[in-house]
Amino acid sequence: MDDIGDMAKAGQAAPRKLSRGARRQQLIEATIETIAARGYSRTTLTDVARHAGLSHGLVNFHFQTKEGLLTETLKYLAEEYRQNWTAALEAAGASPAEQLDALLRSDFNPAICTNARLSAWCAFWGEAQCRPMYQDLCGSNDDDYNRTLEDICTRLVAETARPGDPVRIARVIRITTEGVWLDMMTMTDAYGPAEAMRTAFTCAAAFFPEHFDDRGVLGRKRL
Repeated sequence: MDDIGDMAKAGQAAPRKLSRGARRQQLIEATIETIAARGYSRTTLTDVARHAGLSHGLVNFHFQTKEGLLTETLKYLAEEYRQNWTAALEAAGASPAEQLDALLRSDFNPAICTNARLSAWCAFWGEAQCRPMYQDLCGSNDDDYNRTLEDICTRLVAETARPGDPVRIARVIRITTEGVWLDMMTMTDAYGPAEAMRTAFTCAAAFFPEHFDDRGVLGRKRL
């Protein structure tokens, strides 16, 4: 995260002379932190302004309404998530096992797998009033991710000649990663990203033991 994001997370005032884009990002980061602390429904523009160290009027200037601010925050999170997994996939090798390894690791990238971001995602998922907005803003991104995961699993099933429906396998893997995100936020004795990632890889290993164990794709250099 850049200096503006760091200052917003810490609740510190940023320099007065910032570009419009940098100021909006500062406010969006403050919104993520505020949702994490107060929940979706209880978040107000005043709370966000206070967390960012800015005036209520400046928040109004950039976003006009709470709904506008929350919509832009969800768009920001969705694009951040999309860029994270697509970049990981582009950097992976050509084999479907390497690609699945990269896709699963991307979900636990420290840049996106933070308490505040997980809390914000859970808030957007959990609020009934958010569902139409979520589907409008994130539906196509979710479809792209699901098709990509299904394609990887289809190639892995063909490569291993194992029985199984690749679409259903992809769904189980996706639900596992989403489930451990939720676990990390709601369990009393929550585990961290490292254990969450090993849980996701345990799921992959159950379907593709020739390629995975609970630390990722076999043959990958272990740290």
